[in-house]
Amino acid sequence: MPSVRDLRDRIRSLKNTEQITKAMKQVAAAKIRRAEAARKQARPYADTLAEMLRDLTAAVAHVDHPFMNPGKEGAPTGIVVMTADKGLAGAFNSNVVRAAETYARQAGDVRYYTVGLKARNAVRRWGIADHPTWSLSAGSKLDTAHAVAQRVTEDFDRGMVSRVVLVSSKLVTMMSQKPETRELVPIERSSAQDDKSGASGPKGTVEFAPSPEFVLSRLLPKYLEFTLYSAMLETDAAFFAAQLVAMSNATDNASKLVDELTIVMNNARQAAITKELLEIVAGAEALGVE
Repeated sequence: MPSVRDLRDRIRSLKNTEQITKAMKQVAAAKIRRAEAARKQARPYADTLAEMLRDLTAAVAHVDHPFMNPGKEGAPTGIVVMTADKGLAGAFNSNVVRAAETYARQAGDVRYYTVGLKARNAVRRWGIADHPTWSLSAGSKLDTAHAVAQRVTEDFDRGMVSRVVLVSSKLVTMMSQKPETRELVPIERSSAQDDKSGASGPKGTVEFAPSPEFVLSRLLPKYLEFTLYSAMLETDAAFFAAQLVAMSNATDNASKLVDELTIVMNNARQAAITKELLEIVAGAEALGVE
């Protein structure tokens, strides 16, 4: 049985841990509000951009842009793995990494692009040290999204990858975050029959200047860039939600362990006091006998 001093040291250590996890919980709660606000602010732009893309692809007959054409046959699949830079968020990062690994096993030949230090470290553990990688938190997320979009676009144009797939986390609720896999490039065309918006009445004729093809060719790179940017904001919000839950559970567990060890320490201390009293009584009786 541990001594009273050992139990007291363990209780002191657990109380320090409880203070740390409680502080991290409060920090995560503050950061998730900002991340959720940024995600909500970007949502109208993303919805409008997607709607404009659907309208343009339904209006034009042909667009000479690589994103609208199939990739090079036989080329590897490009996988953008997006995680957080830090841990202490339960299985948040490992779930995304596991989803990317499962997809790569099914796809066969793949080429990795990692956003987030945890994704970079995971890919390196797989024996792929030399691959394009970016940090999620360093610098501006818009600049990072632009750099990632530019790199995957160049590789797709040169035939180094046949398609681009994004594996990132989706914030379902504050208590639930799930990895999501979606294909970014090539972009599937949407026909006018698939566009149900405004089906209740006739639609007005829209004129594009200089042409719908020109507008769409300029819109597609921006659509890819902003899709990556939105995924980065989603990853930030999901990470802080997962960290909030993990630190809350860690604080509760530390508090329970402190209570349990306090009871054990009190019992050990009482046992030591009882033992000393018995030794004193036994010594007194022995002296009385003599």
